[in-house]
Amino acid sequence: MSNWQPWAIQVATLIAWIVITTGLLQTGFYIVQLVYAGISLAARPPIARASLLWRRYADQAPAIAVLAPAFNEEVTIVESVNSLLALQYPDFEVIVINDGSKDNTLQRMIDHFGVAPVDRFHDITVAHNPIRGLYASARIPRLLVVDKENGGKSDALNAGINVARAPLFCSIDADSLLEPDALLRAVRPFIEEPVETIAVGGTIRIANGSRIEAGRVVEVRLPRNFLALVQIVEYLRAFLMARLALSRMQVLTVISGAFGLFRRRIALEVGGYSHGTVGEDMELVVKLHRHMREQKKLYRIEFIPEPVCWTEAPDNLAVLGRQRARWQRGTLETFVKHKSMLFNPRYGRIGFIGFGQVLVVDVLGPVIEVFGYVLIPLLWAFGLLAFEYLLAFLAITFTFGIFVSVATLILEEIELRRFPRARDLAILTLIAVAENFGYRQLSNVWRLHGYWQFLRKQQGWGQMTRKGFQSG
Repeated sequence: MSNWQPWAIQVATLIAWIVITTGLLQTGFYIVQLVYAGISLAARPPIARASLLWRRYADQAPAIAVLAPAFNEEVTIVESVNSLLALQYPDFEVIVINDGSKDNTLQRMIDHFGVAPVDRFHDITVAHNPIRGLYASARIPRLLVVDKENGGKSDALNAGINVARAPLFCSIDADSLLEPDALLRAVRPFIEEPVETIAVGGTIRIANGSRIEAGRVVEVRLPRNFLALVQIVEYLRAFLMARLALSRMQVLTVISGAFGLFRRRIALEVGGYSHGTVGEDMELVVKLHRHMREQKKLYRIEFIPEPVCWTEAPDNLAVLGRQRARWQRGTLETFVKHKSMLFNPRYGRIGFIGFGQVLVVDVLGPVIEVFGYVLIPLLWAFGLLAFEYLLAFLAITFTFGIFVSVATLILEEIELRRFPRARDLAILTLIAVAENFGYRQLSNVWRLHGYWQFLRKQQGWGQMTRKGFQSG
């Protein structure tokens, strides 16, 4: 170390402290989230039997319009719509929005469900591309198909909001499968707090490897593909820990576009989904927070872990990388658009805790962590950093990462028990360890690519190849 100028050692030490402090802040957020997630599960334990839910809530359950945007979904559209029509809920309508698909998505629905053109009055409150036609069938009165010019997912959802008539709407992905009691479980906060609740999110789980029949997951199985396995751990950490905890604190900034329940009137007040962003799900939730805070109205945005939506996860590096870059770009778009909320007393806890967490974990986190991967070992190797700094960085990066993932699996087993076999939990525990050695680093590189796309103002989703749900 004596061969280097003192200023070089000071610069190296400063870099190390920035990287380590940011890592400690992220770790601190995760530990607090674990505690809050445990408290939340204990305070509102899951109701095990759907029959009990039905007896308790069926008479009070408000009508729901289930909005399913579809673009080139011919592989999965019939299975997905069958799943939606089989939902166990007293009063709901399924609205599939064909967003100018270039494949046979619309024709498959016409052929399979027998829908035909109909006239129906609809609202024009929020903007979207023109609707070319509405399709329905007297044989399946719960199903309405909207055919419109392509405008992207947010545009399609806005068309669905306009066409819907129910006080609540549920936004999902057309390539996902809702569990039969998912709506009944998700609507619980709207019944318990009918005035204040304006949005509720549910859990997204990975269907890869599971046995699916007639649009339902009938047996939960782990996939054999490593990328699909590691995403199971990621999704558990994101939903069962992070979103459950942030909901408990009332600072939840994201309800997944794959499964969210919203009060239609409030969504119309904020202009529906915004165009020109790939993070329309997060942006809508932030707009709701902003609107209600500026109106000085009491409100609640909740997350409920029991209602589950099953989705097909990417199982190759190229598709997964595009997805993660897109997610990062959407987060940055929303953060920059609403940056005036950050640490602004006008927005209360959402400005300080909610946006503060986004700043540390999503905005600064990937940049500084990748910076640390390269510089901390390099500076140590050149003798500019003491071994203690390298050790601290490795501890934060690996030890705490493993701890958070394994603790989330423990929460899953204690409260929800979705994995029927002990062998499954053992495999996921090994994956929770392995993901920190290579996959986590690659994931942050993908997020940096999302940064680059954001800085270049790149638009569009990129190609997302899907294999479709396999029955049997």
